Amino acid sequence: MQQLLYTDHCYQTSSDAASLWGKLFPSFSFYTSFLANIYFSARKAQKGEYRDEDWRLSSYKVLQALERTGLQVSISGIEYLQNLDSPCVIVGNHVSMMDTVILPAIVVQERPVTFIIKQSLMDYPVFKHVMRSRNPIALSRINPREDLKTVLIEGKKRLEQGLSVIVFPQTTRGTEFDPKQFNTIGVKLAQRAGVPVLPLALKTDAWTNGKLIKDLGRIHPEVKAHFAFDAPLSVEGKGRKEHQQVIDFISRKLAEWQ
Repeated sequence: MQQLLYTDHCYQTSSDAASLWGKLFPSFSFYTSFLANIYFSARKAQKGEYRDEDWRLSSYKVLQALERTGLQVSISGIEYLQNLDSPCVIVGNHVSMMDTVILPAIVVQERPVTFIIKQSLMDYPVFKHVMRSRNPIALSRINPREDLKTVLIEGKKRLEQGLSVIVFPQTTRGTEFDPKQFNTIGVKLAQRAGVPVLPLALKTDAWTNGKLIKDLGRIHPEVKAHFAFDAPLSVEGKGRKEHQQVIDFISRKLAEWQ
């Protein structure tokens, strides 16, 4: 069965997931699979045939391609997502391209979801067809006031339609987590829509930035990847307390994963 299987609400890459080819040539073997996956997914999306299950399955295949290199992936706290009785705003730190392409395999298996993304991803060659089919909320990153307005209006619409929303509130992705660069946009959206915030901590620096193409850097199988959810938070007042709780959770998990 091509889906994530959990033991005690946790997932861990199996010991026999790696292949000899993947271990010998991790980056080459991964990108051969990844780019083919993107190409065929984009073709399907262009025809209007790329559904949630297709997105989940293509994301799962990316996860498998990473695991074939010998990279170990752990997922914890999935019960918090599974036990929700409403859509939510998933708020996490943004580390690498791995976040965007692996989270659908995790989240879509449990509930419909979309992303808040930068506008440039909507214009990315080939990949744009996949992203456009997912009904994302695209931000210019030029005018913060207009971006906030877009998130509150469009995000509320998605949540009312039953779609959960994933948001990375940092100004840019990176391996170092700086709470000062972690804005409150996700908490504000949850407060406006009357839905819970689900904290998400990520450590995905095994997928590095590239020199020629930023999203296509080397894969380092020796660096373990982590995805961890925490208990949902009901936003009260302006959400300052809940925003700090998200920051505290991410900081604590990153310290554990050092």
